[in-house]
Amino acid sequence: MKKRLLFNDIRKHLDKKQITLILGARQTGKTTLLKQVQSSLADPDRPATYISLEDKEILTAFNQRPDNLFQFIPPLENGKRQFIFIDEVQYLDDPSNFLKYLYDEHWEQLKFVVTGSSGFYIDQKFKDSLAGRKRIFHLPTMGFQEFLIFKDREEIAKYAHANFLPLAYRPELQVLLSEYLIYGGYPDVVLEPSPTEKQGILKELANSYVKKDALEAAVLYPDAYMKILRFIAGNIGGQLNINTLSNDLKIEFKTVEAYLRLMEKSFHISLVTPFARNVSTELRKMKKAYFNDLGLRNYFVNNFNPIRLNDDRGELLENYVFRLLNDTFDQEDIRYWRTQKKQEIDFIIKEKQALEVKFSQDLYKPTKFKFFQTKYPDIPLQLIHFDNVLEFNPITVTLQNSEQRTKNPKTLTL
Repeated sequence: MKKRLLFNDIRKHLDKKQITLILGARQTGKTTLLKQVQSSLADPDRPATYISLEDKEILTAFNQRPDNLFQFIPPLENGKRQFIFIDEVQYLDDPSNFLKYLYDEHWEQLKFVVTGSSGFYIDQKFKDSLAGRKRIFHLPTMGFQEFLIFKDREEIAKYAHANFLPLAYRPELQVLLSEYLIYGGYPDVVLEPSPTEKQGILKELANSYVKKDALEAAVLYPDAYMKILRFIAGNIGGQLNINTLSNDLKIEFKTVEAYLRLMEKSFHISLVTPFARNVSTELRKMKKAYFNDLGLRNYFVNNFNPIRLNDDRGELLENYVFRLLNDTFDQEDIRYWRTQKKQEIDFIIKEKQALEVKFSQDLYKPTKFKFFQTKYPDIPLQLIHFDNVLEFNPITVTLQNSEQRTKNPKTLTL
């Protein structure tokens, strides 16, 4: 079975004493990744135990006291370090205390690798007590290069978003990109050949797993929660007016804010903050929202039309470019620009590069962007469209300043 790109990073971190914590949305492949890493430790001197907290008996025992772990693993031996793989750690009543106690008492003999499905629960339950004891790795749905690898096209994956794209590979890559824009990167969806079955899997993801995040967070208005997700899906890259949403749904402003935070912490959406230097003319408050997986987004608007026939093709490409940027840079380095006169630039990266996304180059009207270019001559503007997006390498955005550091696209350190 193929391995996610994050596998090698997790494998390397096994030699570190800190807890390895893998976060991501439900069904992104965390359990599979955890088992693959465990299987790679085929060494009797390095015993590895996999524990799922979906098992109610184990969960109850761990909630009673952390030392009950030793009922489910081999006896500790001097000179031997055991590897403990715990799946769905957020189900514990107090995962922070559980891991802190065992780490502090046994870090020389126990190495923990754990997964959590929702950053919301991690934020609530993992307080400051694990500071310095953990390293967080994020497992998103597949990016386009991983998508190509899992589609058995490893030999052309290296050319996607590199600095050179051979013309011979362009037609096939565009066909595969079109599929990715419609169905996204959830592993089960990528591996399913039937478009009808792909849509069925996405329906199950939305109706079971997305709702499960809301229900486990005890939201008061689950229907409103899903309506907000559908609204965002239908307004990709649009500004979020929380007052309007609050009035339309007849729920409090703070409730809408809380639901948006939950959607972020559950890894379903990302919010982009405005860029502003002139506070009197440029908007500063309203954020723009993007989905972290395009297949899930397309389910919520019930639009799986081929990309060339898809009325949302411009929004899909814009969301795709956001995902590329978000996989490369810290989120606070990604902004958008808009004035009170509705002049807008899709993305401003590190205040060093402006990006405007149009599906077709013909839709780009240079005169619309003269005000921005005059106002910010130090920020070059680049057009991204379907025919050049595969040659866009987001890492080169900051090459003008070699001292700027991009985020590792697969890991986060907290």
